[in-house]
Amino acid sequence: MIPPGLLISAPASGTGKTTLMLGLLAALRAEGVAVQPFKSGPDYIDPAFHTAASGRASFNLDSWSMDRARIEGLVGNADGAELILGEGSMGLFDGVAKPGACGNGASADVAALMGWPVVLVLDVSGAAQSVAATALGFREMRPDVELAGVVLNRVASPRHETLVRAGMEAVGIKVFGALPRRVEIEMPERHLGLVQAGEQENLPDLLGQAAAFVAAHVDIPAFRAAARGTLQNPPAPAKITPPGQRIALAQDNAFAFVYPHLLAGWRAAGAEILPFSPLADQAPDDSADCCWLPGGYPELHAGKLAAAAHFRKGLRDFAETRPVHGECGGYMAMGAGIIDKEGTRHEMAGLLGLETSFAKRKMHLGYRQADLNAPIPGHSTRAELRGHEFHYATILAEPDAPLARITDANDLEVPETGSVREFAGGGRATGTFFHMIAAL
Repeated sequence: MIPPGLLISAPASGTGKTTLMLGLLAALRAEGVAVQPFKSGPDYIDPAFHTAASGRASFNLDSWSMDRARIEGLVGNADGAELILGEGSMGLFDGVAKPGACGNGASADVAALMGWPVVLVLDVSGAAQSVAATALGFREMRPDVELAGVVLNRVASPRHETLVRAGMEAVGIKVFGALPRRVEIEMPERHLGLVQAGEQENLPDLLGQAAAFVAAHVDIPAFRAAARGTLQNPPAPAKITPPGQRIALAQDNAFAFVYPHLLAGWRAAGAEILPFSPLADQAPDDSADCCWLPGGYPELHAGKLAAAAHFRKGLRDFAETRPVHGECGGYMAMGAGIIDKEGTRHEMAGLLGLETSFAKRKMHLGYRQADLNAPIPGHSTRAELRGHEFHYATILAEPDAPLARITDANDLEVPETGSVREFAGGGRATGTFFHMIAAL
């Protein structure tokens, strides 16, 4: 039985969605309530925080890259929970201009598909009754998206809260709570978003603070009572062909960005995942039949990776006879070299000729569709893949054969084609700058 749900969203990024989400998850877990978290959109950092706070694996739901059946199949993972909480990305209605599989990537698409009412987090600093006009606009924007109410964030004083509440009452919008500003429990960030959950040594303490903070300022029983949902009998999760039956998967602070639904899908198909740590100078397991290097922050660990001789030689030996694929940071680590932000070049594995630099940052951001020119593990030539690219690397050289024709969400071709190189022993090295979400 699928439990009722709510989607936590906001007018924009940086408004306080994640603080509220994590505080609610941790507070409800402390009360013994089983909550299933989800993340709307392609963000691959927040789900790890959700999992730490709730004790249940969190999955991404993306309306541009995934069709309705895939989204519904993933929501089926909530079976056995008492409540679903989804966290939106950016603003509630923010997406791309051209719709994809079942929407334009907006959090509102997921709320409408699943019938989850929206709780809007509003930054009320610098305004009072006028904030109600913002909430009213969000309530009226899409008739198929229900606004359950709001949580006021960054409230300056009791008087300020009274004024904002008066505005909400005037337009009939429910206020679930009011959060005063508390900088000490805001999660540290870096250029791609939050610092990864695995790097937060004091994460249990931060989650405990967030739980106490939210429990003290939000009417959690009223919040739970607002949850609803239309999905009753979800389909079985869509099958995901694994890249191999025994997958050597790089997993450490340099290579942590892999979508949870992919790992779950690979395991459901019977694949065995064999993690190894390049930062610990470990090579991929020789019994694996493919190697997958996820994205992450190799530029922050470039010196250590350059010194990991056993890892680099092991990866080159593996690629002679078997496929190796890298996404974004993994792709960069497979290349010839990375120049860090100080301008120092660090030698990488050399499976591909890719050279990247962080000395002059250039943002690459957006949805991507790839029409493959060569196979990658789990997908044949001409397969159409959908994913998302987000990094700040400047590409100095990408000399190998292009792996795919890559277009953005508006069907405009982008120059970051990825790379492919064949080896005499039958192996193949492939890499892309985008993170795969789903195959069409």
